[in-house]
Amino acid sequence: MPNRRVFIKDAGLLTLGMGLFPSLFSYGNGILPDEPFVLPRSTPEKQGVSSAGIGKFMQAIKNSGQEFHSLMILRNGHVVTEAWWEPYSSEHRMQLYSLSKSFTGTAIGLAVGEGLLSVDDPVIKFFPEYVPAQVSDNLAALKIRHLLSMSVGHGKDSILILEASAPGVPWEKTFLSLPVVFAPGSQFMYNSGASFMLSAIIKKVTGQSAHEYLKPRLYQPLNITNTTWGANFEGINMGASHLRMPTEDIAKFGQLYLQKGIWNGKQVISADWVQQASFKQIENGHNDSSWGYGYGFQFWLNPPGGYRADGAFGQYSMILPEQDAVIAITSESIDTKKTMQIVWDILLPEMTSHKLPGIASGHKNLLKELSALKYDPPQLLKSSTLIEKLSGKPFILDKNPFNAKAVTFNFTGDTCIFTLTEDGKPDINIINGLNRWIRDGNLKPSAHSLFSLRRIDFDSIVAASFGWQNDHTLVLTWRYIETVHGETFTCVFDEDKIIIKPLFSVNQLQGKPDDRADITGRMA
Repeated sequence: MPNRRVFIKDAGLLTLGMGLFPSLFSYGNGILPDEPFVLPRSTPEKQGVSSAGIGKFMQAIKNSGQEFHSLMILRNGHVVTEAWWEPYSSEHRMQLYSLSKSFTGTAIGLAVGEGLLSVDDPVIKFFPEYVPAQVSDNLAALKIRHLLSMSVGHGKDSILILEASAPGVPWEKTFLSLPVVFAPGSQFMYNSGASFMLSAIIKKVTGQSAHEYLKPRLYQPLNITNTTWGANFEGINMGASHLRMPTEDIAKFGQLYLQKGIWNGKQVISADWVQQASFKQIENGHNDSSWGYGYGFQFWLNPPGGYRADGAFGQYSMILPEQDAVIAITSESIDTKKTMQIVWDILLPEMTSHKLPGIASGHKNLLKELSALKYDPPQLLKSSTLIEKLSGKPFILDKNPFNAKAVTFNFTGDTCIFTLTEDGKPDINIINGLNRWIRDGNLKPSAHSLFSLRRIDFDSIVAASFGWQNDHTLVLTWRYIETVHGETFTCVFDEDKIIIKPLFSVNQLQGKPDDRADITGRMA
């Protein structure tokens, strides 16, 4: 797929007066055309939203202090706004966090439609080999619907307990061993372990992982092709998280639900399932926050109406039937309440029920603004007297929890190649641009490589920059652009010694120190 930043600039200017692909979609009919699989584009005005209103929303995003990575606004089935903040771009997969849960719930809905299970099936029915010797009444009463609606009856979220299972112990067995302290269905308790169990049930009844099961049933009809979904040692997709896909595919998913499961004239998921998934299955608050308006089947209900797939740090597919709209967002938001509130308060009131007159200058200004969105790397000092001494010399690292053995810095012109050496693994090379991002050729190869912690458990393209804080302090800034997060590594040189101070992007945004100890070493 071409870079959407270029596409929107070229196509947008072309359509100031005539609209983009006007023959592909009749206004407000609610069903997408047979072709193309790429969502049709339109000027905002043709779909009842002013470019000035979207500009006001973009300014609210900037003022919010929250870090958006991508945005796609659909109205009447058309993309009316799309944006990626450089170095993020349209072709890259985005980390969904708990937005993944809505895909897991969809897999259950498809399995219900195929007669493979019922939401009223007892959970223990699927795992007789893992049922404890003594089955409590509450565990016996636990049904799939309780997993779907986050009303299992556990006293707390079980996912960390599952992940801490002894080596070789199936996570399903661990889950079923936990006390069900409340009657299932009696109260809401957000529980990522429940979503894992839904994924486990899919594998049990189909013989396939949820990811494989969804490919012909959901991904292929929507032309979703660039996806990954992490799994545990049993080959069971995490269910609660670890799914990745591009922003447009997140938007397609929301549009499918908005259209009551119909895509290209075909019923991909049943309208009955859409109704159940989006219905308030359980109370979870007092209508006093964006998380207090009720919960469906792996979807949250929105304060202004509609519902959403919702992931940590601001990953959203918001489905808004009253406005005939879908909002897809990926971000590293620290205040997700604020992120959602600007959608409710600023964007939704701009959506009218009729076409608006096109104002060429207004749309042109919006496109210019969208094409200029970016996060610059830190602008630091460009040189140090230590460069010649340091370049190409390996530093042997002291014992550390990452099993990293050595690092090397090679300075050439306006680049610094950072090399990490680990025992028994290929070296990892990250090319850093001087006060500029370099992405080409940079890859974080696996889940916990490059000193990363639990929340960056993916491979990823790396946008990398470097600069000098002072003559003896080198700063490497990395954005893992196929995840939500990034890192800063401050490298302090003292004669032949090095101290590497890591700082996780979330900690940086929150103004907190990193949990990891400094990494130390000495020049070989």
